[in-house]
Amino acid sequence: MDCGAGPSLFPLHRCKTIHLVRHAQGIHNVEGDKNYKAYMNPDYFDAHLTPLGWQQVDNLRKHVRASGLINTIDLVITSPMLRTLQTAVGVFGGEGYTDKTDVLPLMVANAGNSCRAAISSLNSQPIVAVELCREHLGVHPCDRRRSVSEYQFLFPAVDFSLLDSDEDTWWKANVRETKEELAARGQKFLNWLWTRKEKEIAIVTHSGFLFHTLNGFGSDCHPLVKKEISKQR
Repeated sequence: MDCGAGPSLFPLHRCKTIHLVRHAQGIHNVEGDKNYKAYMNPDYFDAHLTPLGWQQVDNLRKHVRASGLINTIDLVITSPMLRTLQTAVGVFGGEGYTDKTDVLPLMVANAGNSCRAAISSLNSQPIVAVELCREHLGVHPCDRRRSVSEYQFLFPAVDFSLLDSDEDTWWKANVRETKEELAARGQKFLNWLWTRKEKEIAIVTHSGFLFHTLNGFGSDCHPLVKKEISKQR
């Protein structure tokens, strides 16, 4: 039987729906988009969102509620970086937090200099941090994460149990992950997704990760389709 490129059919129970979300604007993006060398600035260590970034979060939050997506998503996966965590809890978290001893907030007030109120975990999908969907690793301080202990204080109801070390052992000061290594990590992440029971998953990650992961797909499609699915927006 010829198993080459061509139309394929898959039973629905073997499929997943994933919603890919690039984090909102971080402080490193403002200068980095103008001058790539700005990403080397140590002041951008584990960059947090800008005020514009929080506006983008608010806009997407309104969209996922107005569209009904908030009711169909089973799980939210986030890269364990400050900007992705802020985006994930801001978009998919519950309504305003009230101080209850039996319910942890997804985010404490003013986490990461956000000037934002605490975010509730009530009626929120589980939010799980996963190392595999981090941004391009190495050299750039903005892509180095904090300790899990620090994140657990800032984001008490986020699940960090899948991170295998408190400190960041993935980021290297003098070694930049190659594009090929990043693409392979992206494929490993997608393979891991298949081990999850959830059928509809939102993933909050980074532009570089998305670009190099999606660029590996579509070789059996029309060139225009491949260009569209791997386009960096």
